[in-house]
Amino acid sequence: MQLVWFRQDLRITDHAALWHASQTGKCVALVMISIAQWQQHDDAACKISLYLRQIETLKRQLAQLNIPLIIQDVPLWQDVPQQLYTVVQDLKIENVFANIELGVNEQKRDTQVNALLSKHNILLNLYHDRTLFPVGSILNQSNQPYKVFGAFKKRCYELLSIRVPSCYPTPEPQPSITLDDSLDLEIITQHIAALDHKDLADSWSVRENYAESLLDDFLEHKLAYYAEERDFPNLNATSQLSAYLNMGAISIRQCIHGLFREQLGNFHLSGHGQQIWLDELLWREFYQHILFTFPHVSKHQPFKENTNKIKWLNNDNHLQAWQQGQTGIPIVDAGMRQLKATGWMHNRVRMITAMFLTKNLLIDWRKGEKWFMQHLIDGDLAANNGGWQWCASTGTDAVPYFRVFNPTTQSQKFDPEGEYIKRWVPELAHLDAKQIHAPFAKNPNLALNYPHPLVDLGLSRKRAIEAFKLI
Repeated sequence: MQLVWFRQDLRITDHAALWHASQTGKCVALVMISIAQWQQHDDAACKISLYLRQIETLKRQLAQLNIPLIIQDVPLWQDVPQQLYTVVQDLKIENVFANIELGVNEQKRDTQVNALLSKHNILLNLYHDRTLFPVGSILNQSNQPYKVFGAFKKRCYELLSIRVPSCYPTPEPQPSITLDDSLDLEIITQHIAALDHKDLADSWSVRENYAESLLDDFLEHKLAYYAEERDFPNLNATSQLSAYLNMGAISIRQCIHGLFREQLGNFHLSGHGQQIWLDELLWREFYQHILFTFPHVSKHQPFKENTNKIKWLNNDNHLQAWQQGQTGIPIVDAGMRQLKATGWMHNRVRMITAMFLTKNLLIDWRKGEKWFMQHLIDGDLAANNGGWQWCASTGTDAVPYFRVFNPTTQSQKFDPEGEYIKRWVPELAHLDAKQIHAPFAKNPNLALNYPHPLVDLGLSRKRAIEAFKLI
């Protein structure tokens, strides 16, 4: 009997570990729910809830293959090795199959699991599944990992032109196996009920094949206009796949094969939207490789060590105003309110809000990174860390420290009529397109139920540049 240990890969289609296990013998599957551990990692309650709901879908999908899914409650990862070994003993498991996870704590957990299983001659088989290319395999001519996205992307293009990574087939149904799992789904129901979160089930579905349908809709209706529309937060122009990619309801390989569907799976760029979305997927790939190759970035350390010398201001009142969407900068407040209400924020607005916190307010990027993780339904350690360090000019391939987004200018460019602002900052909905981006700019005494800006954008920009110059 083979055991497939599901983690951040809750699907049966194009699943490396599941496929290899199914080719070895009859399988059972396992998911370990670790609420306390996830909360220690600042995972948002809405993200945990989505994951738990996806487990229910996975259980139904596996049942179609006659593979029973065991659901266990193991609050902390330090208890995983012994608990996993107990399952292995009880079911007389010959081999354990799983997909590689990239974080430092995940790697430590898997090393401990492997050590215990090895003592009893049980093999832990780990597969690269979260990325297009195995982490650590994209190297420059000096056999060193890339630190700049442009060069990394070029190498990925070269590899894709040779071969687009194949998807694994869905296994055929196996002979039936009966296990007593009558209480498993009750564990999920109890955990969801105990989470302190807003129910987002209507917005983030986990019905079978939903992620694939999102991908199909994006490719059919949005991709052609993606390059022109993706930066406008009032438009529904993005794929909305990030949460599903993060928990593994769909794979990166499925996305790439969908992208090149009309080219019969061959690497050939035929449109600007196609290229831009590919580049966005490769940014995700880049940050996953960085997380694995430079593990200090997942230990609350900047990629650029010298930026540890920055003298952050860390004004708690300013931080709280930013968190609650009360900064007096409408586009920033709209984004922060969207985050709290939906568990998601448009990517352009993520950059604007992050740069405002780190540059205009000069608050440590780690405080913003943590707040995003605590609220994002698609919170991914690699992508979130990479994005924050890019905005803060502390990371790999980061924006130069002297480049500071002006949020008002960004707002005027990407939300010209103020439609996004009006939706999330309704107290400004009566203002016209000229006023709404900076309502007090021409009339400081304007009577509004809305705060004045926390800082002067020009002066705070100069302050940030000086702070970076000092290091």
